[in-house]
Amino acid sequence: MEQLIIHGGAGSLEGKLAEAQKMHDSLCHIWEESFVLLQKGSAEEVVRHAIRLLEDDPVFNAGTGSKLQFDGQVRMSSALMDGNNNRFSGVINVQNIRNPIEAAALLSREKHTILSGEQATAFCHKHGMPEYDPVTPERFEEYEKRCAGKHGTVGAVALDKEGCIFAGTSTGGIGCEIPGRVSDSPTVAGTYASTKAGVSCTGIGEQITQQAAAAKVVTRVDDGMTLHDAVARTMRESNKFNYLYGLISLDSAGQVEVGKTAALNEVFYAFHDGEMIRTFFT
Repeated sequence: MEQLIIHGGAGSLEGKLAEAQKMHDSLCHIWEESFVLLQKGSAEEVVRHAIRLLEDDPVFNAGTGSKLQFDGQVRMSSALMDGNNNRFSGVINVQNIRNPIEAAALLSREKHTILSGEQATAFCHKHGMPEYDPVTPERFEEYEKRCAGKHGTVGAVALDKEGCIFAGTSTGGIGCEIPGRVSDSPTVAGTYASTKAGVSCTGIGEQITQQAAAAKVVTRVDDGMTLHDAVARTMRESNKFNYLYGLISLDSAGQVEVGKTAALNEVFYAFHDGEMIRTFFT
């Protein structure tokens, strides 16, 4: 059974009905378009497609509309995980490209699958990805106000008709961070998959990394725990530290779980439960 779940970050939209509606509508549209592709394509194609659309929507903090770091520069990170072939690839703090998820996809075919900084940017341009400025007026205004506003890492996990699971995550960071900071997104703590489950995380990257959250959930499913129990246990462990993050996940049976720590208001997600598209808005 094909299945797809996507997310547009985490946080609180309480009292911001217009913003919540805009995010809801965007997530639903992207899910619907991507699921059409999943019915005839591969999990990899669908994860990349969904994340490209999320990166191109400036409402989210990834690709176009990424937050600016302390020095006024945008540095983006992204990762892709092939669960069936145990293949992880990603870019860390890449600059001046449109779709970091495509950089991760390029690297998945290379011997060395993770690149960072200037070398990652040079690799992308060498392989035909054109120069692109992802800064939007809204993000620049946030930067001048020292990054007021929400975050919004994006991600997707897909199961295709062949039983393959892919997970992907893309982020513009937290805004005003020290240049060179590494988030969870381009690591197996934030993006992970196996033949049995896949996870994409969102929230405070340091805390996700300290919990090894994505890899921990997937490993527990691999070891025989249900996805529901694996997510619930990982969240309970994280609550001991009052951590602030969430995740989306699915297993090889097409079961979906959205998890969040007690301190987090919401994960902004979309998936189909067999009857309707379920989102944080419904």
